[in-house]
Amino acid sequence: QVQLVESGGGLVQPGGSLRLSCAASGSIFSINAMGWYRQAPGKQRELVAAITSGGSTNYADSVKGRFTISRDNAKNTVYLQMNSLKPEDTAVYYCNAELELAAGYEYDYWGQGTQVTVSS
Repeated sequence: QVQLVESGGGLVQPGGSLRLSCAASGSIFSINAMGWYRQAPGKQRELVAAITSGGSTNYADSVKGRFTISRDNAKNTVYLQMNSLKPEDTAVYYCNAELELAAGYEYDYWGQGTQVTVSS
């Protein structure tokens, strides 16, 4: 069974840091782009950061300079290092990955979500 499993969320004070991890498991041929999205209460899900298989990245303007996305292709894992966290970063964070289960057959997968709360 192919799945994405996230970890690393929690409660942190403003200015603090957290690191999210997302590991893809199962019978996977290859992984293309991976990314992190977030959804705050009453708001739409939004892209936070994404990274291609070649390592190119893009970020939402609201997190540029504070968050860093990276991936370990050997471990099928994507990370999101979040520094200088603000209360407005509070949301459920979801991992997303474009997984090829066989050559040419790409599917969009989502993790179950992990809560990040920034509060004093």
